[in-house]
Amino acid sequence: MRKVFLDSNLIVYANDDRDPAKQTIAIDRIAQAIRTSSGVISTQVLAEYAAVALDKLHQPAEIILRQLLLLESLEVVQITPPLIRRSVELHSLYQVHFWDAGILAAAELANCSVLLSEDFGAGRSYGTVRVENPFVP
Repeated sequence: MRKVFLDSNLIVYANDDRDPAKQTIAIDRIAQAIRTSSGVISTQVLAEYAAVALDKLHQPAEIILRQLLLLESLEVVQITPPLIRRSVELHSLYQVHFWDAGILAAAELANCSVLLSEDFGAGRSYGTVRVENPFVP
């Protein structure tokens, strides 16, 4: 079974009703990842979702907490000092933002073959991790 890393933007779109088409796709992909036990996120993804949900989506804390508990049913990569060092290496290697490098490092650590994200070049590979944009047909 291939493991799929879910980027923060997928989680945010699942909780943002301003773009119903993207919301439906995001919910479907997250549900599939949970159902098949193939999904992976990181503590960085959880924190980024919570920050956006509070500050931009203005979701009530109760909803955010419920969503966080649901997301914790996925495999969760913890941010550790070695992961931060790897993020610095990937930042230098691929010339991506540090926080994007953190997503790549977590996906790499979890042996994910796919990163679902609209923030990286679709079809591009970063080492063993290939990016798929779930919002592009």
